[in-house]
Amino acid sequence: MIDQDFYTTVAKSGMAEFKDRGSKFIGYVYPVVSPEEFKDRLNDVKKEHPKATHHCFAYRLGLDGNTYRVSDDGEPSGTAGRPILGQIDSKGLVNTLVVVVRYFGGTLLGVPGLINAYKTAAALALQTTQLVQKPVEKEFVVQFDYTQVNEIMTLVKQYNCRVVKQEMQLFCNIILAIPRNRIPEVTYKLKEIRDVQLSPTVG
Repeated sequence: MIDQDFYTTVAKSGMAEFKDRGSKFIGYVYPVVSPEEFKDRLNDVKKEHPKATHHCFAYRLGLDGNTYRVSDDGEPSGTAGRPILGQIDSKGLVNTLVVVVRYFGGTLLGVPGLINAYKTAAALALQTTQLVQKPVEKEFVVQFDYTQVNEIMTLVKQYNCRVVKQEMQLFCNIILAIPRNRIPEVTYKLKEIRDVQLSPTVG
């Protein structure tokens, strides 16, 4: 699904609308990294569309792409969640959520019609956002003296690392996400700086 050092996801959220025989389908796409974040986004959509007939969704999470979920939310089995997931997978995306909201228009669309509508709404929503390649990262705890902040931060910028969390006091503690393909260089450079302690995060 992904090559070793990069994965593809959506840059930002997007939205698109599709209509078929009176029914309205509104597709929302979001970058998400955890089931908790997914629940928050789904609740946002439900709050925005409390009167919608269905809130169907699919997501795929994690760098191995093995964590996924689909929901037909009351539509006939296999007509909503699976077609939405199919659109996420056709672009090779992970850490991506698509929610499609339906307002029923009075005419039944039948199974083929529903599959087409949910698939189309998901595809259109995905077209509204840019796809980005992100580095696969590994997190490390870096501990250092506050006098070394500039030296550490220069390295962070130089190697496109990301500070996940930081505590800056006399003795500083940061959680640093290092792109997997740069780990040997970055860890070597960090260890060259006097009194810097480096350890992988647990988990």
